[in-house]
Amino acid sequence: MPNVLLVDDDEDTRTLLHEGLKRRGFSVEAVESAQACLDWVRDHDVDVVVTDVQMPGISGVELCEQLRERHPHVLAIVLTGLGTYDTAIAAVRSGAYDYLAKPVKMDALVVALERAFGHLAVSREVRRLRQAVDIAVPIPSLIGSSPAIREMSTMIRRVADVDATVLITGESGTGKELVARALHDLSPTRRTAPFVAINCGAVPANLLESELFGHVRGAFTDAKSSRAGLFLQAQGGTIFLDEIGEMPLEMQVKLLRVLQQRTVRPVGGDEEIPFDARVITATNRDLQSEVDEERFREDLFYRINVVAIPVPPLRSRGADILLLAKHLITKVASRGNKPIPSISSEASRKLVSYDWPGNVRELENCIERAVAMCGGAEIDLPHLPTKVVNHQPARIELSTAEPAEMITLDEMERRYVRQVLASVNGNKTHAARVLGIDRRSLYRRLEAPTTSTSNDAP
Repeated sequence: MPNVLLVDDDEDTRTLLHEGLKRRGFSVEAVESAQACLDWVRDHDVDVVVTDVQMPGISGVELCEQLRERHPHVLAIVLTGLGTYDTAIAAVRSGAYDYLAKPVKMDALVVALERAFGHLAVSREVRRLRQAVDIAVPIPSLIGSSPAIREMSTMIRRVADVDATVLITGESGTGKELVARALHDLSPTRRTAPFVAINCGAVPANLLESELFGHVRGAFTDAKSSRAGLFLQAQGGTIFLDEIGEMPLEMQVKLLRVLQQRTVRPVGGDEEIPFDARVITATNRDLQSEVDEERFREDLFYRINVVAIPVPPLRSRGADILLLAKHLITKVASRGNKPIPSISSEASRKLVSYDWPGNVRELENCIERAVAMCGGAEIDLPHLPTKVVNHQPARIELSTAEPAEMITLDEMERRYVRQVLASVNGNKTHAARVLGIDRRSLYRRLEAPTTSTSNDAP
């Protein structure tokens, strides 16, 4: 049953309506002023407010305006004893759903409430369907339809409208900044404000503090004038800290303080300046391992890892590789005012079978080369890099055990991991990439104790 809140400064009217609605089975509460109504709605679930127009302090018309601004999903029904058309029009223009003239007939109020409840039910269903459609519709900047990219897109849409700090993880070249931009662009409150990005590993340690927090005039030799840092430049929008795993420990301490206090102090200054920006971070490192090795602060890790969004490597995205390739072909050719070439089936097979250690960035480089070399004709094998053409996918075959040799799944996994490692000449980084795990997980699997076999009959 929807919740109704009565607002009337006249105690007799308030009591009469409250008891009448209670007898008819409504969930109803009553308060004596508009301010009391706003306080109640702030702390409780309310669906419909029934309010008088003339009250001391905030009037019923002003109350409708504030409800529309602060609680747009709450409907208001206005009761006016003035009996004037102008008052009713003013109330509706201020956001009232309906109006009734005093003295109010209980049957008329019940009909108005039931109509409001029906409107609420339809509105909620429309919102639910719209959210379902939004989640299902691909994000334009993220090309692909693989399960991995669909799952990531769903996560992006779900967290875009909340201000929680997001940690984007993934290998180099997977498109972590695209994910950060998508989060910004889909935010209903942040998307019209600046998106400011910085690669923490590309800025010298002695300049990073000034870049992030700004400086005052005279703070150091070349500080000829004061300058706002990126946190303040992102005011109202989003700041993206890429490769945060490269940040020096002493800078991590300062960043943690900023995130905790939501203020920045420019280099050389003594004033704490509040900032309002969503913070998104990204890394290609395993930050938990970095914490274990004491190269990254644990308290900062938990502060930035409120919501984690992993970006899948290109090799795990299957048919997305060709979709991306065709998108990039069109983009590169159009940029150079060249004909858009097709791509041969042989070249397509090579693109799909290659493992793309450099991910989307490597694919883009490959496509730029191919478009330049094919001269507008079909892209074929000669136009692809030699390493892509000559690449042979690793063929891993587990040795067939004798029927009497029964091994556990853990032992089978351990053998498979060792064969993958052997196939890439002992390169643990490459092996972890092939297996889709981080190096720490690879070491853990390699160090697992050998499981004994069993010849016991069941």
